Amino acid sequence: MKLDIGDIVRLRKTHPCGNQDFKIMRTGMDFRIECLKCGHQTWITRIKLERNIKEIIYSGDKQKQMMEEN
Repeated sequence: MKLDIGDIVRLRKTHPCGNQDFKIMRTGMDFRIECLKCGHQTWITRIKLERNIKEIIYSGDKQKQMMEEN
């Protein structure tokens, strides 16, 4: 799964604050994600993150493709 810094993903499990949407802050073997509601940052392994993603809400790749087409 292709994930980049700045992508916003919706996870299957909710954060204790009640939010499901997270922004990817760092990529690699481990990811740092930030809750969009309360701002809490946490580390998660790539395998665990990829399993828990429900959908990708915003992807930087889509933005780049749209800019190249115009």
